[in-house]
Amino acid sequence: MDDATLSAPRPRKKTAAPAAPAKVIPAKVKPAQVTPAQVKPAQVKPVKVKPVKVAGANTTGAKATRAKSAPPQGAGVKSAPARGRRAKNALLEVAGAAATGAEVTRGDVVGGAAGIAGESAAPAVPSGAIAAALLAWYDRHRRRLPWRAEGGRLGDPYHVFLSEIMLQQTTVKAVGPYFTAFLARWPRVADLAAAPLEEVLSAWAGLGYYARARNLHACAKAVVARHGGEFPADEAALLDLPGIGPYTAAAIAAIAFDLPASPVDGNIERVVSRLYAVDAPLPKSKPRIKALAAALTPHARPGDFAQGMMDLGATLCTPRSPACVLCPLCAPCLGRAAGDAARYPVKTAKGEKPARAGIAFLAVRADGAVLLRTRPEKGLLAQMTEVPSTPWSAGVPAPGDHAPLSAGAKGWRALPGRVSHVFTHFALELEVWRADLPAATPAPAGHRWVLPRDFAGEALPSVMRKVLAHGRVPGA
Repeated sequence: MDDATLSAPRPRKKTAAPAAPAKVIPAKVKPAQVTPAQVKPAQVKPVKVKPVKVAGANTTGAKATRAKSAPPQGAGVKSAPARGRRAKNALLEVAGAAATGAEVTRGDVVGGAAGIAGESAAPAVPSGAIAAALLAWYDRHRRRLPWRAEGGRLGDPYHVFLSEIMLQQTTVKAVGPYFTAFLARWPRVADLAAAPLEEVLSAWAGLGYYARARNLHACAKAVVARHGGEFPADEAALLDLPGIGPYTAAAIAAIAFDLPASPVDGNIERVVSRLYAVDAPLPKSKPRIKALAAALTPHARPGDFAQGMMDLGATLCTPRSPACVLCPLCAPCLGRAAGDAARYPVKTAKGEKPARAGIAFLAVRADGAVLLRTRPEKGLLAQMTEVPSTPWSAGVPAPGDHAPLSAGAKGWRALPGRVSHVFTHFALELEVWRADLPAATPAPAGHRWVLPRDFAGEALPSVMRKVLAHGRVPGA
């Protein structure tokens, strides 16, 4: 039974002397003539309702209803119902889609996921209908990305792996050029495994979160050593590889191998939390959101479903200004029904990041070479290239014995301004002290002179490139 059947007014029987109420014919009342502002809630009398069955939907715990005497269709008369009643209305809006062949792949009704959702409500819409609506939208509006397979084909496991590692904490726009460069330089996972780590770190420089580059390299070596250069088509085996966590393992399993896995990134987390109006704040709500996403994932096309949810979050269900009117999941979305979709996901207020400071010693020879060194193998920016500096501490440390060499008669001079950089767990401010030295000045132990034309071969992180730019080093 479709919406028209449920909401159409019953025809009146003709009589010789119609009663007085018949003078107002509902068909003559145009929707534009009555607005919510013109009708006060107190004027809308409650009506008796009786449950009706909706084909194709298991309506356990959420009965669709229709009034015995309904107001004229399109009259725009709305009360302020609770989320549960809005969910019932949403069911009526999409029941037609559920009854026209949309497969309920897991036999679930999303309304039945209320136990998973905990304190959040649940849309009374079959999970198969939600998946079908999302996949239909994805087929029309999918983003064209360099790592994404076209024409319904499965993604290349190496391409999916490489892109997913790069995309962690990094935007699609930033990742695109790096992905293309990596693939051109190391077209197969075996090629990446055979590359020296220093080359991988150098190619990664500027992308940030450098532990990912080391994990990328370690994982490539493990795939070659354990699996003959082929990624395993098993989520548990993928999770056993170094540098691959639950999200990346699920993404590779679903997108590359069509396994019913459920990756949950920031975009999917946002879509699901709004769909169910999950009130618990992050990160406490992460397990619940993961379970809800898994309940929605269909057995057919799980990879496309995951990518569709990612695209929906990236393009329509955005953090600050969700375009609900264009969303294929608008009808069953409880966040939208509550009129405050942008509120979700609820987040715990973050305190200010602790501040650290230091001094970077920028030594420049007369031939333009800059003194650099490699950071330790463990810790922040491990094995990356840096301008020598003091330890980074709560206050600006005294230069003391931290200068890498004597600056001669001219000495070290502090440059105006500071370099600011934000890491995951703290904010850093560096003073830059510069010394200009003769071309014959030797490098101290553990350091090396590097000409600007050779910077491309160095694994210089963003913060160090800022230091070089602040010191007006050509080519920085």
